[in-house]
Amino acid sequence: MQINYDFLDNYTFNNKAVTLRNHIVMAPTTLRASLADGSVSDNELNYYRMRAQGPAMIITETAYVNDLGRGWEGGISVSDDDKIPGLRRLASTIQSGGAKAILQIFAAGRQTTTDILRGQQPVSASQQAYPHGEHEVPRALTHDEISQTIADFAQATKRAILAGFDGVELHGANLYLMQQFFSPDSNRRDDLWGGTVEKRRRFGLAVTAKVAQTIEKYADKPFLLGYRQSPEEPMTPGITLEESLEFAKQITTLSVDYLHLSLKDAFQSPFRDQADTQAIIDYYRAILPQNYPLFVAGLLKKPEQVESLLDTGGAGTFAALGRELIIEPNWVQKVKNNDEAAIRYALSPSDFELLGIPKILEKWLLTRFRNGLPITTDFEFDPMKPWQYYKHAVIQTPKPIDPTQLMTLKKRQ
Repeated sequence: MQINYDFLDNYTFNNKAVTLRNHIVMAPTTLRASLADGSVSDNELNYYRMRAQGPAMIITETAYVNDLGRGWEGGISVSDDDKIPGLRRLASTIQSGGAKAILQIFAAGRQTTTDILRGQQPVSASQQAYPHGEHEVPRALTHDEISQTIADFAQATKRAILAGFDGVELHGANLYLMQQFFSPDSNRRDDLWGGTVEKRRRFGLAVTAKVAQTIEKYADKPFLLGYRQSPEEPMTPGITLEESLEFAKQITTLSVDYLHLSLKDAFQSPFRDQADTQAIIDYYRAILPQNYPLFVAGLLKKPEQVESLLDTGGAGTFAALGRELIIEPNWVQKVKNNDEAAIRYALSPSDFELLGIPKILEKWLLTRFRNGLPITTDFEFDPMKPWQYYKHAVIQTPKPIDPTQLMTLKKRQ
């Protein structure tokens, strides 16, 4: 039986005259596959090309706006003009499949290391390390450095415009620098950039306003501006839902075309108040203008889940699929063709190459992102690849194998 899903309907941003062909967005996925200098690689282009035929929009892995903003090896850089040609290839690759290309931009702040920063100490709003686990203590950015960082976000936006993207998304979520300025945990300043919740909002609002001005000045076609937000933080002190909602109301007055919620579960209720059972998306819908574009990420997999999300949030709600589009690049096409029985919901380690998954991402999918990512089968130790083996879908590193032992293993085959 053919099901007419509402999420397959198109949507137009009336203020920008930009039309999306459906309500499916490919959420930013950290591939770690760029070249050493942050240039876009062929592996990345192949990955995005394979997924550009279905979603209405692809939001890229977040790109760092300056050298101190690098968060990991293999990240994309938008910090210099010499990156524009590669970024242009990335934008055109996504657009070749009919999807809108959005470059997410960020600075990692304290969520990085001295090694990754090539000897530089990580920076943040304050000299305050992340409280869970062992993390380096960052140094606090000076007022001049904060002003320069705001300018760096604007310059990154200009490069995205020159590269032909359809928009940028400011990464104000997932504990990176923009969120660090907003958080009472990481921001212990007592100047104009911190001390009260109003002052903690100032950096994010200043970045957003500067980026909006840059778009108005340099974009010669409709160019979208999005903002990604994590509604709460687990630490105490930490960002509360009430603070985030007030911040969202202010963000939406600054020419921001959509808000993107980064959630563990798209339908989750607040975790800081266990007695509150109302969905976070309901809180946002209550304070946002009617049908304001709201992107929601959080373990969405099946068509009925996505349809339920739209039923909950209204016509302006979009489903941001991340892990499911890693597993199933043709998710949208199969839904449109009434071929839901063919949709993959589990990842076979045998299909990594078929799915265009970069080698470095393989390891992350089977370790850090193992929870919430169904794997079809265990992988046993491969004697031809003694540096790694898969057991219960977790990569482990055994002791080095000497050549004699390796020859013995080969003879047993």
